[in-house]
Amino acid sequence: MSSAHADEVGAEYEYAFSGNVQYQDKPVEGVKISVSGNGYDAETVTDAEGKWKIGVPEKEKYTITMDESTLPDGVIVAEGGSSVEAEFGLSGKKSVNFFLGQGERVVVSFSDQLIARFFDGINFGLMLALAAIGVSLVFGTTGLSNFAQAEMVTFGALAGLFFSTVLQLPILLALLLAVVASGAFGWSLDAGIWKPLRKKGIGLVQMMIVSIGLSLALRYVFLFFVGGSTLQLEGAGDAKFQIFGPISLAMSDIISMVISIVVLAGVGFWLLRTRIGKATRAISDNASLASSSGIDVDGVIRIVWILSGALAGLAGILWAYFRPGIKWDMGGQILLLIFAAVTLGGLGTAFGALVGSIIIGVMVEVSSLFIPADIKYIGALLVLILVLLVRPQGILGRKERIG
Repeated sequence: MSSAHADEVGAEYEYAFSGNVQYQDKPVEGVKISVSGNGYDAETVTDAEGKWKIGVPEKEKYTITMDESTLPDGVIVAEGGSSVEAEFGLSGKKSVNFFLGQGERVVVSFSDQLIARFFDGINFGLMLALAAIGVSLVFGTTGLSNFAQAEMVTFGALAGLFFSTVLQLPILLALLLAVVASGAFGWSLDAGIWKPLRKKGIGLVQMMIVSIGLSLALRYVFLFFVGGSTLQLEGAGDAKFQIFGPISLAMSDIISMVISIVVLAGVGFWLLRTRIGKATRAISDNASLASSSGIDVDGVIRIVWILSGALAGLAGILWAYFRPGIKWDMGGQILLLIFAAVTLGGLGTAFGALVGSIIIGVMVEVSSLFIPADIKYIGALLVLILVLLVRPQGILGRKERIG
């Protein structure tokens, strides 16, 4: 999250929120104001005249928050609370003011904030694990680092939006069809691109470069069709309610966690107990030996691509509810975290990807207690570096022998 003088925050954007913080007709300097929403976060402090201004990239609804801890002693937000939702009218400017009064501030303890962020991190980590396991399965069976996984995540969210808003299907049916369509998308990518490249003996480095190019191409195809605005699925952004203690979750958060746990348990069962799952693990260990043992390597890889696409699509839908919102580049925003989770857990192991994702998810959310929100991903990446310095193969990865 950027922090500077009011006029310096988001000045490059056409749209802007502004306000004037006063108490008893006197300006209050140094009060922190933040704006968040639609994947954007920024903050500033009031100047000597009590004024603040923050530019935003889109003409959408945002949450404006005043940090009450930065108010003078004995001064609180008297009406409406310290957070308000605001959106623009016909113009690209919007004035937002907070009403101050005397009183005693109720401060949320650090431990309560830590517990709340921890549960948010578990939710985020479970969602991240769905996409990371898909990357791990593809890498394990083909050796390909698929950077286009980001767009497979975006595709799932956009497919859900298409079925629910364009075709106007019931939301549950629409999201189920979106997951099916994502699986079909994964199959089509393998059949149309990756299998022909494998047949031609293209090297893994070249295939990785192709995946980067495919990722960029798909990203701008999405931009062409849906534009740069933020779109919403039905039920996204619903209000949170207190579960117990400091933990507050929206109904979409609870459903997301339940779905993630059930699906991840199903993937684990598939890998450990089914014939195709065991064949997948055999190919990951030694593809040549698996082929000589009678395993249809191409057939298993095809199934892995379908599963990877379906998991990425489901992750995209859950990510759209967690953010909340759907954008043309939403998958790219978490791509680095997906690869960090896979690397942290151990390349090529699905269970390692799950462990890595949970750690990354918790670190991302908890770290925002200590560092600005727009750089909170840095904390997770620092953990990745530290773990790899101690255990280069990752948490559950196997150390390769040389010679």
